[in-house]
Amino acid sequence: MAETTENAQQKPITIKKYANRRLYNTATSSYVTLDHLAEMVKEGVEFAVFDAKTGEEITRSVLTHIIVEQENKGQNLLPVSFLRHLISFYGDSLEAVVPKYLEHSMHSFARNQEQMRDYLQGTFGGLTPFSAFDDLGKQNVALFESAMKMFTPFYPEGGNPGEAGSNGKGTPAASGSDTPAGTGNQNDNSELASLRAQLEAMQKRLDDLS
Repeated sequence: MAETTENAQQKPITIKKYANRRLYNTATSSYVTLDHLAEMVKEGVEFAVFDAKTGEEITRSVLTHIIVEQENKGQNLLPVSFLRHLISFYGDSLEAVVPKYLEHSMHSFARNQEQMRDYLQGTFGGLTPFSAFDDLGKQNVALFESAMKMFTPFYPEGGNPGEAGSNGKGTPAASGSDTPAGTGNQNDNSELASLRAQLEAMQKRLDDLS
Protein backbone atom coordinates (compact mmCIF):
# COMPACT_ATOMS: atom_id res chain seq x y z
CA MET A 1 0.00 0.00 0.00
CA ALA A 2 2.83 2.36 0.91
CA GLU A 3 4.60 1.57 -2.37
CA THR A 4 1.44 2.36 -4.32
CA THR A 5 1.12 5.71 -2.55
CA GLU A 6 4.77 6.55 -3.30
CA ASN A 7 4.34 5.72 -6.98
CA ALA A 8 1.25 7.92 -7.09
CA GLN A 9 3.21 10.79 -5.59
CA GLN A 10 5.97 10.41 -8.16
CA LYS A 11 3.55 10.37 -11.07
CA PRO A 12 3.54 13.75 -12.88
CA ILE A 13 0.52 15.95 -12.30
CA THR A 14 -1.78 16.12 -15.31
CA ILE A 15 -2.50 19.57 -16.70
CA LYS A 16 -5.22 19.86 -19.35
CA LYS A 17 -5.20 22.66 -21.88
CA TYR A 18 -8.56 23.59 -23.37
CA ALA A 19 -9.41 25.29 -26.64
CA ASN A 20 -9.80 28.63 -24.87
CA ARG A 21 -6.13 28.27 -23.78
CA ARG A 22 -7.10 27.78 -20.15
CA LEU A 23 -5.01 25.33 -18.17
CA TYR A 24 -6.67 22.97 -15.70
CA ASN A 25 -4.73 21.29 -12.86
CA THR A 26 -6.39 17.93 -12.28
CA ALA A 27 -4.60 17.48 -8.94
CA THR A 28 -6.09 20.62 -7.39
CA SER A 29 -9.22 20.74 -9.58
CA SER A 30 -8.53 24.36 -10.41
CA TYR A 31 -7.49 26.50 -13.34
CA VAL A 32 -3.90 27.71 -13.40
CA THR A 33 -1.79 30.12 -15.40
CA LEU A 34 1.62 29.90 -17.00
CA ASP A 35 3.00 31.72 -13.94
CA HIS A 36 1.63 28.94 -11.74
CA LEU A 37 3.32 26.34 -13.91
CA ALA A 38 6.57 28.29 -13.76
CA GLU A 39 6.42 28.22 -9.97
CA MET A 40 5.75 24.48 -10.05
CA VAL A 41 8.88 24.01 -12.15
CA LYS A 42 10.96 26.04 -9.68
CA GLU A 43 9.57 23.95 -6.81
CA GLY A 44 10.51 20.74 -8.59
CA VAL A 45 6.90 19.62 -9.14
CA GLU A 46 6.64 17.29 -12.14
CA PHE A 47 3.71 17.81 -14.49
CA ALA A 48 2.66 16.89 -17.99
CA VAL A 49 0.36 19.00 -20.17
CA PHE A 50 -2.16 17.40 -22.50
CA ASP A 51 -4.53 18.84 -25.07
CA ALA A 52 -7.97 18.32 -23.55
CA LYS A 53 -9.56 17.57 -26.94
CA THR A 54 -7.01 15.34 -28.67
CA GLY A 55 -5.16 13.94 -25.65
CA GLU A 56 -1.83 14.84 -27.28
CA GLU A 57 0.97 15.69 -24.87
CA ILE A 58 2.06 19.31 -25.39
CA THR A 59 4.38 19.75 -22.40
CA ARG A 60 7.29 20.87 -24.57
CA SER A 61 5.34 23.63 -26.31
CA VAL A 62 3.89 24.88 -22.99
CA LEU A 63 7.32 25.00 -21.34
CA THR A 64 8.63 26.86 -24.38
CA HIS A 65 5.73 29.30 -24.02
CA ILE A 66 6.70 29.85 -20.36
CA ILE A 67 10.25 30.70 -21.43
CA VAL A 68 8.96 33.18 -24.00
CA GLU A 69 6.73 34.82 -21.37
CA GLN A 70 9.63 35.09 -18.90
CA GLU A 71 11.89 36.58 -21.57
CA ASN A 72 9.21 39.13 -22.48
CA LYS A 73 9.12 40.22 -18.83
CA GLY A 74 12.75 41.28 -19.07
CA GLN A 75 14.25 38.25 -17.32
CA ASN A 76 16.65 37.57 -20.16
CA LEU A 77 18.49 34.29 -19.62
CA LEU A 78 18.99 33.51 -23.31
CA PRO A 79 21.57 35.70 -25.07
CA VAL A 80 20.81 36.67 -28.65
CA SER A 81 23.97 34.93 -29.84
CA PHE A 82 22.85 31.69 -28.16
CA LEU A 83 19.44 31.89 -29.81
CA ARG A 84 21.05 32.48 -33.21
CA HIS A 85 23.35 29.48 -32.76
CA LEU A 86 20.45 27.33 -31.60
CA ILE A 87 18.31 28.27 -34.59
CA SER A 88 21.19 27.57 -36.97
CA PHE A 89 21.37 23.95 -35.78
CA TYR A 90 17.82 23.14 -36.93
CA GLY A 91 18.22 20.89 -39.95
CA ASP A 92 21.99 20.71 -39.46
CA SER A 93 23.91 17.42 -39.28
CA LEU A 94 24.51 18.13 -35.57
CA GLU A 95 20.81 18.53 -34.80
CA ALA A 96 20.65 15.11 -33.11
CA VAL A 97 23.50 15.76 -30.66
CA VAL A 98 22.56 19.30 -29.59
CA PRO A 99 19.65 18.36 -27.23
CA LYS A 100 21.78 15.80 -25.37
CA TYR A 101 24.65 18.26 -25.09
CA LEU A 102 22.42 21.01 -23.73
CA GLU A 103 20.78 18.57 -21.30
CA HIS A 104 24.15 17.40 -19.93
CA SER A 105 25.42 20.98 -19.68
CA MET A 106 22.34 22.11 -17.74
CA HIS A 107 22.53 19.10 -15.40
CA SER A 108 26.17 19.92 -14.74
CA PHE A 109 25.32 23.55 -14.07
CA ALA A 110 22.48 22.56 -11.73
CA ARG A 111 24.72 20.22 -9.74
CA ASN A 112 27.16 23.06 -9.13
CA GLN A 113 24.65 25.86 -8.60
CA GLU A 114 25.24 26.14 -4.84
CA GLN A 115 28.98 26.53 -5.35
CA MET A 116 28.32 29.12 -8.04
CA ARG A 117 26.04 31.05 -5.67
CA ASP A 118 28.86 31.10 -3.13
CA TYR A 119 31.16 32.56 -5.78
CA LEU A 120 28.59 35.21 -6.66
CA GLN A 121 28.16 36.17 -3.02
CA GLY A 122 31.86 36.87 -2.74
CA THR A 123 32.64 34.23 -0.13
CA PHE A 124 36.14 33.82 -1.51
CA GLY A 125 37.64 37.15 -0.56
CA GLY A 126 35.85 39.19 -3.16
CA LEU A 127 37.63 37.51 -6.07
CA THR A 128 35.86 37.55 -9.39
CA PRO A 129 33.45 34.62 -9.58
CA PHE A 130 33.64 34.29 -13.33
CA SER A 131 36.92 32.41 -13.42
CA ALA A 132 35.04 29.30 -12.31
CA PHE A 133 32.42 29.91 -15.00
CA ASP A 134 35.16 30.30 -17.59
CA ASP A 135 36.65 26.94 -16.64
CA LEU A 136 33.26 25.25 -16.88
CA GLY A 137 32.58 26.99 -20.17
CA LYS A 138 35.91 25.83 -21.61
CA GLN A 139 35.10 22.25 -20.64
CA ASN A 140 31.72 22.49 -22.34
CA VAL A 141 33.25 24.02 -25.48
CA ALA A 142 35.85 21.23 -25.63
CA LEU A 143 33.09 18.63 -25.29
CA PHE A 144 31.00 20.29 -27.98
CA GLU A 145 33.95 20.49 -30.38
CA SER A 146 34.54 16.78 -29.85
CA ALA A 147 30.91 16.15 -30.74
CA MET A 148 31.19 18.23 -33.90
CA LYS A 149 34.34 16.39 -34.96
CA MET A 150 32.61 13.09 -34.32
CA PHE A 151 29.66 13.89 -36.57
CA THR A 152 31.66 15.84 -39.16
CA PRO A 153 35.06 14.16 -39.68
CA PHE A 154 36.13 17.01 -41.93
CA TYR A 155 35.39 19.67 -39.32
CA PRO A 156 38.41 22.05 -39.45
CA GLU A 157 40.44 22.98 -36.38
CA GLY A 158 39.28 26.34 -35.06
CA GLY A 159 36.40 26.44 -37.49
CA ASN A 160 32.66 26.61 -37.03
CA PRO A 161 30.13 23.87 -37.66
CA GLY A 162 28.94 23.97 -41.23
CA GLU A 163 32.15 25.57 -42.57
CA ALA A 164 33.80 22.35 -43.69
CA GLY A 165 33.60 21.60 -47.37
CA SER A 166 31.69 23.81 -49.72
CA ASN A 167 28.07 23.02 -48.94
CA GLY A 168 27.90 24.55 -45.43
CA LYS A 169 26.64 21.35 -43.78
CA GLY A 170 29.90 19.71 -42.82
CA THR A 171 30.05 17.68 -46.04
CA PRO A 172 33.48 17.68 -47.68
CA ALA A 173 33.74 19.50 -50.97
CA ALA A 174 33.86 17.35 -54.05
CA SER A 175 37.44 16.44 -54.81
CA GLY A 176 39.03 16.30 -58.18
CA SER A 177 40.50 13.32 -59.96
CA ASP A 178 43.93 13.69 -58.29
CA THR A 179 43.29 10.80 -55.88
CA PRO A 180 45.07 7.70 -57.18
CA ALA A 181 42.78 4.85 -58.17
CA GLY A 182 42.57 2.04 -55.64
CA THR A 183 43.16 4.21 -52.57
CA GLY A 184 39.50 5.14 -52.04
CA ASN A 185 38.59 2.04 -50.08
CA GLN A 186 41.65 2.38 -47.85
CA ASN A 187 40.81 5.99 -47.07
CA ASP A 188 37.18 5.09 -46.34
CA ASN A 189 38.22 2.31 -43.97
CA SER A 190 40.66 4.60 -42.19
CA GLU A 191 38.06 7.35 -41.83
CA LEU A 192 35.47 4.84 -40.58
CA ALA A 193 37.86 3.50 -37.95
CA SER A 194 38.72 7.04 -36.87
CA LEU A 195 35.03 7.95 -36.66
CA ARG A 196 34.30 4.90 -34.52
CA ALA A 197 37.14 5.81 -32.15
CA GLN A 198 35.82 9.37 -31.86
CA LEU A 199 32.31 8.04 -31.19
CA GLU A 200 33.56 5.81 -28.37
CA ALA A 201 35.57 8.69 -26.86
CA MET A 202 32.57 11.02 -27.08
CA GLN A 203 30.31 8.45 -25.43
CA LYS A 204 32.82 8.06 -22.60
CA ARG A 205 32.94 11.83 -22.07
CA LEU A 206 29.16 12.04 -21.98
CA ASP A 207 29.02 9.19 -19.47
CA ASP A 208 31.63 10.89 -17.27
CA LEU A 209 29.74 14.18 -17.45
CA SER A 210 26.44 12.54 -16.52
